[in-house]
Amino acid sequence: MYAVTWMVGALLSFSLMAVCARELAGEVATYQILFFRSAIGLIFVSIILITSKKHINIKTKRLSLHTLRNIFHFAGQYGWFLGIAMLPLAEVFALEFTVPIWTLIIAATALGEKVTIRKIVSVLLGSLGVVIVLQPGISIIDTASFIVLASAIFYAVSHTATKSLSASDSAISILFYMCLIQLPIGLFFSITDWVWPIDMQWLWLLVIGLTALTAHYCMAKAMEYAEVTTVVTLDFLRLPLVALIGVLLYSEKPEFALLIGGLLMLVGNIVSLKQPADNTYESDHSK
Repeated sequence: MYAVTWMVGALLSFSLMAVCARELAGEVATYQILFFRSAIGLIFVSIILITSKKHINIKTKRLSLHTLRNIFHFAGQYGWFLGIAMLPLAEVFALEFTVPIWTLIIAATALGEKVTIRKIVSVLLGSLGVVIVLQPGISIIDTASFIVLASAIFYAVSHTATKSLSASDSAISILFYMCLIQLPIGLFFSITDWVWPIDMQWLWLLVIGLTALTAHYCMAKAMEYAEVTTVVTLDFLRLPLVALIGVLLYSEKPEFALLIGGLLMLVGNIVSLKQPADNTYESDHSK
């Protein structure tokens, strides 16, 4: 249940980040959003490291894996933010929720995680729930959609790397290197078309920077207690959560399909959580 608790924090953070990204769409360039996300994150992580009374070890012997993780994560974030600006949110989430499928394949290959019947059923139920909720048609297949689909694959690589890193590096360490590595990447791509944000744009950027930290911290902590496939499958619950936010903030009309699809996602997550523990992750959380 520890993994579920941490994932609730991740789901809330990712959902709030999506709302802010939609507010900034078309106003601030995607690369600049990613730069400010990293800059704000690095400032807050540094403050935590400096002011914390408890020694936090951020040293790592796996800098190459951190670098690989953040290159793929940066690419995934870019595709996600770009998709929000170019496509309806429904289409973006329809494609983004293929992440557990790619993660299942990549984690099985790279980490040797077992592909059990429960995991397969959980992913299939979650995917079916997404299809029912979004009812995607043939119009979903276009260039922007392929960009978001590619970002889902990049996210899957990033999640798998995070799981591997969580066995040796602390969650704060993973966040620190995420901001440190992605900061110059964002600056490099945005410097030629730099435009300073104004007014409320600063607030949206600040929230994106903070929620990026809390989302990835919660995700990294969740992966200390469960396999990466289980953790990412829990992310299916973000879709009905975002739909609820749409109803409350943007007066979007809820549909019956949302209830059916959300129920299928919930069942899929229950199936995933009930799988027997093949590995024990609780043995050492001080790493």
